[in-house]
Amino acid sequence: MISLFKNIVFTLLILFTLISSVAMADGDGSILKIITPQDGQIVGSNIKIEYDLKKGIQGDHVHAYVDGKYQKGFKGTLYDLEAGIREIELKLANSDHDVLATSAKIKIEVK
Repeated sequence: MISLFKNIVFTLLILFTLISSVAMADGDGSILKIITPQDGQIVGSNIKIEYDLKKGIQGDHVHAYVDGKYQKGFKGTLYDLEAGIREIELKLANSDHDVLATSAKIKIEVK
């Protein structure tokens, strides 16, 4: 009987952990995906970022980051990227510009 009780408690803890992590990963229910360029693609120094955003409860717009640095005024195109491997990340923000949990990230090579 005690063994059965331990198994039930253990199972409930695992389920609770899974449900909690899914809720945190989803943030407000938004989904964000970078369409182009594709991960690993070779590009020029000016690139248009096309993305698909399905807004959740709080999501309003995206902020762009290149190698972790915020790109103020991002309107869909990144200009004058330095040659080399660059990490592009889009992060969902609310109408107050607070960054939410939803993001999408790729690495590209700039020639």
